[in-house]
Amino acid sequence: MTRALFQVIFAKILLLTMTILVRKALISDPHSSFNNTVQDVLIVDNIITDIATNINTSADDVIEHEGMILSPGWIDIFSDFADPGQEQKETLETGAASAIAGGFTRVMVVPNTNPTVDSKSTVEYIIQKSQSLPVHILPLGAVTKSAQGKELAEMYDMKKSGAVAFSDGIVSVQSSGLLMKALQYVKTFNGTVIQLPDDKNMSSHGLMNEGITSTRLGLPGIPALAEELMIKRDIDLVRYTESKIHFTGISTANSIELIRQAKAEGLQVSCSVTPYHLFFSEEDLLSYDTNLKVSPPLRTKADVKALQQAVLNGDVDCIATHHFPQHWDNKVCEFEYAKNGMIGLQTAFSLINTALPDLKNEQLAELFSTNASKLFQLKCGAIEKGAAAELTLFSRNQSYVFTKENNKSKSSNSPLINKELSGKVIGTINKGKLFLNN
Repeated sequence: MTRALFQVIFAKILLLTMTILVRKALISDPHSSFNNTVQDVLIVDNIITDIATNINTSADDVIEHEGMILSPGWIDIFSDFADPGQEQKETLETGAASAIAGGFTRVMVVPNTNPTVDSKSTVEYIIQKSQSLPVHILPLGAVTKSAQGKELAEMYDMKKSGAVAFSDGIVSVQSSGLLMKALQYVKTFNGTVIQLPDDKNMSSHGLMNEGITSTRLGLPGIPALAEELMIKRDIDLVRYTESKIHFTGISTANSIELIRQAKAEGLQVSCSVTPYHLFFSEEDLLSYDTNLKVSPPLRTKADVKALQQAVLNGDVDCIATHHFPQHWDNKVCEFEYAKNGMIGLQTAFSLINTALPDLKNEQLAELFSTNASKLFQLKCGAIEKGAAAELTLFSRNQSYVFTKENNKSKSSNSPLINKELSGKVIGTINKGKLFLNN
């Protein structure tokens, strides 16, 4: 190589170099040696090159914000981006925009698309299409073909193509024999099954939690037993197969107790809750707000308090947003005909911050990031020199109003539109770029 050619190549490399300087941020990362200290962090080409109390250097982007906290990039383990096939609700592009605005650098998406993510080709479609997007979109492969609960899908092929875990998404595996086979199958490559526990034999005609409030409203109820019976069954299957399962959308006090006992027994069982199950209760449905029609349904105030305490105690492993966009005509209708789900990526942190103001910063980092990274073997690094810069910047004191204008999702099915929320995501650093919120 000639000297002139080397200089041209080196000059082009310099032009591509991107530097970001984060000033005076409180680091919240229980796995970092800098945890709970205020530091400057210098990032060069997506790598943390320096962490110190005062870094005097120029950078392409400099961010300094009063009360700013820095944690490892947040991970959502259960969202619907509706792509392919249902792009009227969401696309990979709009879902990614919503995620990055909500502080998430990685999102695991459910397979309930059209076609279902139940093969190597559909997994590769999502991975390839999301390469240029600001977040890492990680497909969940379906446990059964077309998520119909009749025949196992080719999980090993999907794993090799990039599926990070396996789930039938919003339709839990009803057959105990089929789930047993799935648990045995994923054990061969140390995989995990994610189950949204719901016995459809007991819940298929229900519209909300079964109890006094459903009786007052004249709506058919979904008993807590529909969730708890399936958790009991699945724990028995994990005990038998010695495999791994993650329960998402846990919504009752008894469910938490069953999972707590399974963990104490040494079984490979973990769980996540949604922000809205920690914030809303069945009594919020007195207005018949279809945006609050979700699955699992909102439960009693006693259940909400039990879930909140379980989060504070460390019995809950992760926060899962259950971001489920719906087109307006599936929500602007009678409660009976409205579809389940609300969008939640942008408001997840604010709901947790409001519902659990006593939650420590380190616990936030674990719930939103490090626990999921460990459970699903995502290998996200700690905030240390030489690590990849996948980071979330947030403030626990700042408030903002969530509006249709700043909502990045393609859908707006949220009860929080035009509400003032406490706790704000300032920005996100991922794939070598800084993404700031207004």
